Order: sequence, then C-alpha cells, then structure tokens
Amino acid sequence: MSRPTGSADAGLLEPGADAASLPDALQRAADDPDLPGDLRALLLRSREALFALRTEADAAHLRYQALFDAVPDPVSILDTDGIVLDLNHAGARAYGRPREDIVGQPIEVLNPDLPRDHLVPVWDAVHRGRTYVIEVTNMRGDGSRFPVEVHTAGFEHEGRPCLVAVARDLSERREAEVRYRELMDVMDRGIAIHDVDGRFVYGNPAALRLLGIRQGTSLGDTSNLGDWVAIAPDGEEMPWDALPPVRALREGRIVESTLVGLYHRMRRELYWLMVTAVPQYPPGGDRPHQVLSLFSDVSALKRDSAMFDRVQALAHIGGWELDCGTDRLYLTAEAAHILGPAGAPQTMEALIELLLPLDRGRLREALGAAMLEARGFDLELQGTRETGGDFWVRAIGGPRQGDPAISRLNGTLQDIARDKHDEAILRAQARTDPLTGLLNRDAILEELDARMRDPARAGVAVLYIDLDRFKFVNDALGHAAGDELLIAAAHRIRMAVGCAGSIARFGGDEFLVVCDAGVRASHAEKVANTILDAFGDGFRFDAEEFSITASIGIARAPDDGDRPQTLIQNADAAMYESKRRIRNGWLLFTPELAQSQQDRLRVETHLRRAIDNAEFHLVYQPQVDLRSRRVIAAEALIRWHNRQLGEMRPDHFIDHAESTGDIVRIGAWVLREACRQAAAWRDEGLGLVRVAVNVSYRQFLGDDLAAHVRGVLAEFALPGSALELEFTERVLIEDAPDTLRTFAALRDMGVQLSIDDFGEGYSGLNYLRRLPIHGLKLSQLFVGGVPDDRSDVAVCQAVAGIARSLGLGLVAEGIESEAQRRFLIDLGVPVGQGFLFAPGLAPDDFARRLREGRDQGL
Repeated sequence: MSRPTGSADAGLLEPGADAASLPDALQRAADDPDLPGDLRALLLRSREALFALRTEADAAHLRYQALFDAVPDPVSILDTDGIVLDLNHAGARAYGRPREDIVGQPIEVLNPDLPRDHLVPVWDAVHRGRTYVIEVTNMRGDGSRFPVEVHTAGFEHEGRPCLVAVARDLSERREAEVRYRELMDVMDRGIAIHDVDGRFVYGNPAALRLLGIRQGTSLGDTSNLGDWVAIAPDGEEMPWDALPPVRALREGRIVESTLVGLYHRMRRELYWLMVTAVPQYPPGGDRPHQVLSLFSDVSALKRDSAMFDRVQALAHIGGWELDCGTDRLYLTAEAAHILGPAGAPQTMEALIELLLPLDRGRLREALGAAMLEARGFDLELQGTRETGGDFWVRAIGGPRQGDPAISRLNGTLQDIARDKHDEAILRAQARTDPLTGLLNRDAILEELDARMRDPARAGVAVLYIDLDRFKFVNDALGHAAGDELLIAAAHRIRMAVGCAGSIARFGGDEFLVVCDAGVRASHAEKVANTILDAFGDGFRFDAEEFSITASIGIARAPDDGDRPQTLIQNADAAMYESKRRIRNGWLLFTPELAQSQQDRLRVETHLRRAIDNAEFHLVYQPQVDLRSRRVIAAEALIRWHNRQLGEMRPDHFIDHAESTGDIVRIGAWVLREACRQAAAWRDEGLGLVRVAVNVSYRQFLGDDLAAHVRGVLAEFALPGSALELEFTERVLIEDAPDTLRTFAALRDMGVQLSIDDFGEGYSGLNYLRRLPIHGLKLSQLFVGGVPDDRSDVAVCQAVAGIARSLGLGLVAEGIESEAQRRFLIDLGVPVGQGFLFAPGLAPDDFARRLREGRDQGL
C-alpha cells in the first residue's frame, strides 16, 4: 500500500528523529482522514502496543538502575577490552571520583597495578561458566590505595558480551585480622594449631609460655612426639589417639574441656592442661584439615589432699579455727609447726601470750571486731615460741562462712620470717653503696640530718674525702682496677674511723665521714689524721704500686652550716682547697675559704672572656744546650693579665680552665700565637726557632689536633720542624687507634713530639714504645732535688736510662743551680731550661737573647 500523495509527512519519522516520538507519529498518521479505517485502527493498536513496550522498558531500566545503585559494594560493567561501561553509586563513592570520570576509561584507571594481560584468566573463567575471584589493590581519586576482593562474572549487556565486577573492600577485614592476631598474642590461654600430620602451624605466646618453651623457640621445634608423654587424669599414660586434638580430627567434632597431663622427658617437667579441641574445615571440604586447641594450665588445681598438705608446708601457710565459746584453737600441722611444734598453743589466749606486748593488743582488738562486727582482719605479728626463737606470722581471719551466729572464726597463718629478713636486707641495700658496702648518699644525708636535729649532740662534723690521682689509675688500668681501688680505700677509711663516725661513699672517688665535732673541735681533726695515716702505704695492682693519697675538707655544725647540704658543700669547698694547696692533707672550712670559692668563680667567669678581650700573652723560656748554654729552642708559656684581677700565673688559672673546658679554646689560641711568633722571628732574620707548646689532654681528645696543626703551620708557612708539642703522660694510656693515627700524622708533618713532666705519673714502657714520640721532659719535681736527694737522683737516672734505651731526646726542666746543670751533664742530659739560664721572656727579649748569642758565637 502506497503512502498517499500530498501527505504532509514524507514518512512516519524524519531521518534523525528521536524514537521516543514514534507513538506521536503513529497518532498523527491515524488521524489522517484519507487513510482507510482498518489501517487507522491498526496504527492506533500499534501505537498502544509501542507505548506499553516503552513503558515496560522504562520500568525495567529503572529497576535495573535502582538495583545497580542499591548494591553497597562498587560494581562496574566492562566490555571485552576492559573499558568501563557503567559504574554504580557505591563505586563512585569508594573511588572518590565522579562517574563520568570513570565510565569510558580502561579498568586500569581504578587499578594501575594490573598486569598487561590481566583479562585473559578472567575470560577463561567466564567461558568455563565460573566466577573469577582475585584480591587486588584499587586506587581512589586522591591516589590512596585500599585492598579489595573482586568477583567477576560474564553477562550480555545490550546484546554484547560484557563483564560485571563486584569489588568488596577488605580494609575492615584486614584490620579485623590484625586485631585477631593481636588478641591471640595477648590472651592468657594457650592456642595451638596443627595439621592432620601433627605438624604445628601456629602457637601464640601463651602456648609457648604454658608449655615451658623458651623465647625464640617455636612449637615446631618441640613437636617431637617422642619427647612427650601424655598422662590421663588418673595418672596412667594416655594413648596419643585419645588426645583431644587427635580425637577432634578423627571424629570431626569439638572435644571440650579435657584434662590432660603432658610430661617432657628431657626437661622432666609435667604440665596439667585443660584442653578444648576444635576441628577446622577447608572451604568446600567435608573433612577437617587442621585442629585448633585452646588450653589453660591447671597444674595448681590438680592436687590431692596429700599434695595440698605438702604445698602448705612448702609455702609455710597453715590453717586455724577458733571456737569463740570455748576459746579452743584448732591448728593444722603446718600452723602448729610455725608457732612451735613442741608446744603449739591450744587456746587463742595462749597464742596471744606468745606475741610481743604491742601485737597482743592488736590481735585482741581484731578478734573482738571479728566476733562483734563480723569484720575480717589481716595482721603481721611478731612473737617468741615457748621453746625459744622468734617468729613472724601473717594472720588472716574472720567469721566462718555460713555462720550467722559467729560462733567460730577461721583463717590462715603464714610464716613470713624470711620475708621480714629479706625486707631488712632490702632496707640495708637501699642505704648501702653496692661496691664498697658503705652507706650511700641518701643514707648519710638522712643520718646527718638526724644528728643535726638531735639537741643532745654537742656538735657534728663532716669530713669530705677525695682520693688524689684516682682518675689517673682508673684511666691507666681500667674501671675494674678503679673499682678495686675504691674497695681498698673504703676498707682503709673504715678501719681508720672505726666507731668514731658513719662513713659513706658519696659519689665516684669521694667519701663522707659524719662524726662528733668533739671537745674544742679536735675530734674531727684526729679522725682526719687517722685517715691520712691509713693512706701512707701504696696500693698494688698487677705488681705495680701506686701512691694514692687523700685530700680532706672539714666543716662543723652549726658554725659552718645549719643544714646538711650547706655543711657538706662547705666541707667540699675545704677539700677542694686542700687538694689545690697541698694534697695528702686536711683543711678546715673558714669564712675566708668561702670567699676563696667566690674568687674562684670570679676567676672562671673572667677566664671565659679572656681570649675575646685579648688578655693573654705568651712568654718564651729558652731551652739551651747544657754544655755550651746556646739557645736551641723555646717553650711558649701563657700569661694572663686581667684589668680587675691583675696578673694571673698559670698555676692559678690552668686548673680552672681544665675543669671548665675552656682549656681547649685557650690551647688553640696558644698554638696559633706561638706559630705566629716563630714566623715573625724568622721574618726578622733570626732563623727558624723551634717553639714547644703544651697540649692539654682535653684539647687532645676534643679536637682534630692533626688537622688543626696542619692548618696553623700552613697559615704561617712554617715547616713542622718549627713546632714541638708537649703532652702529659696521660696521653700514653690512650692506646686507641685514633690516638696512634694522630701521633703518626703529626710526626709525618715533621712536628716534634715529647712527653712533659715524665716520671710524675704512671708511664708504662709498653705505651711509650708504641707511640711515635721524639723525646721526654724530665720533671722539675725531680730535678729540684739533685744532686743531694738520693730518691730524686734515682728517678733522674731511671728516666735518662729509659730515654737512652728507646733512642729518645731528653730535656730537663726547672734547672736553678750550677750543681744541677753539672749533674745533668754527667747524666747525659743534653738540653735543659730553667731560671739558671732565663725565665720566660717577652718576644723582643727572647729575640735580643738570640742576637746576643750569635754575636758571642753561641
């Protein structure tokens, strides 16, 4: 049938028209009066059918969309190439991206870690009619990742094969797994898992502890069945197939609360366990593949009456019961043994009579309250047995349960004598220095405070004792020798003081003695002299003998302080001054000494700013050839002039600088100034004068000395031979690789290295041999006594012999007489310095001395 001509419509739909307008087009066609009636009716029926189909399709689409978006997990539709065709609301929320940013993109936009051919196994599973499951990590819009389990299945979408992927967020499950593992680790019940072959898969810490397995050893390491014997509750050996885990695997059901004994043959230990075994099935399996066992240690509950009696005896705990009407006292065997096996009390009053008077009243009062007010009690009581000997008991008691009339009281008695003894030991240890056995700091402070508060005491004195040269021995021979020295010193002090005072190790190598001041304040001084006498003999270590003396400061209350800390502080100040002045002596605290302490603080304050204020200068003492008196070198000596303090000699401020640490900065200044002066003399045409500079031990340790010296020499274009560095003997004991490298580096520069004041300290030849040094300086402490003092002569001869045997140069210090010069020449000492030749000279005076020597041909 042809379309009528002249119709307004060329067809039902114009090309490109929306299919949704088809029902309207059918309606317009049916309204055409030129069409036959049957055709118009057919068009109307078609319009109605089409409208119904569209309505049903719209409803189906709405149902699909509602269902699609109602799924709480992210759901995505993928085409065959992995392009995302659709994404539900949950997916947009989970990935933190708008839907339009994902639809049309490859699935890699959600999971950038997927391999290149990741869809191959997916389609393989789909073609086999199965769902593909995998755990991967997806990415949110902000780049953060989260674990998911993806289930992928195939379906047709709009007539073409597609994939639907449901992603389940595993974050909470992973956190739950972590919490589950943490719970397993902190549970006090043992948990063990083993497979059907008896191999242990897992054991929590409680399982290892309950089975006596050492830390670091796994259950698998101890699973050798031959090491264990299973014990039934009746004490007979239990067959292995009767064990709860074996039964649970065999029967496929839970075996609850079974008492099992496990005896370890090698360790000879028996464990009684209450075990519940739970079989575990694999997914889809009908037989258990492993079993989980939960168990608790019930060894303490597995005791019969005979064992219980033995436990009472071992724990020293017995029971008692009192008939309140008759005062009759019933005691278990252990309770009777605690109170006296030969004559245990038969009544409560008899027991009370065994107690000390104060404890009798306490127990009577507690018993009365228990009978009248139904109150329990817990008392520690001390008494004496009828057969002799003291006892300490802990008595716990109260009304018997279920006795409303309170006709009986019962409880326990525990022997706590050992605990009281241990408490006494702990109290003593809390007051005792563990190394020396003397009182410790807290104990002596407490005792001093009590003495100063006691009005019956006429006066109290504190002796503050410090060991001279202890640190040197400790550094030379090590801490073990230092501890041995402290123990020996403490013994000597204890023997010297005796009952005259209390002694404490106050810290390090410092001791404190608290005693009565005595009549005319002479008692403390006598104690101090006795202590000094005790240090008259040397201390021997490894066949070496050391002279260790003591410096003592004395302060007395109330004149020198009305509080413990003040008294101790002032005694410390007196000790420090004694050590500074004389050593091996004692000194009383005085107000003048307090002023001296303030002066010391003042010196240290000015010393810290001395370099910045240009207050230091150097003088140079000539080192001469003892035969010709020709000047061959100079030693740089520091001097300090402060506008407020005046001229300060080195022995007045070097110790301060050492104690404050300023010596490191001062030493660096001296080194640079000495090199600058040597360069100035050279530039004046006086030649290259070697200048000796002292290096502090703290400077040696606290600085890269070799690098610093190299830099200073380079600054003034000096060769290393223009510089000599003098170290104290303390450096000899530093046998560390860094020390040896430093000395080697200095020697490679040509710097002369010597040991100053050799012979005053502990100078092991082994140390001396290993260090690459050039010479020794013989201390003026010994030079001053020659040639008359035999001991000084012997020391000088020994040092000269050491220098010759090791091929080292030797310089004598402190030469003040012609007799000393002749003696040293005869001894073979080539070089010396001292007032006989010149004191420390200003740079210009030293230069003049050099010129005069040249003019005279020296």
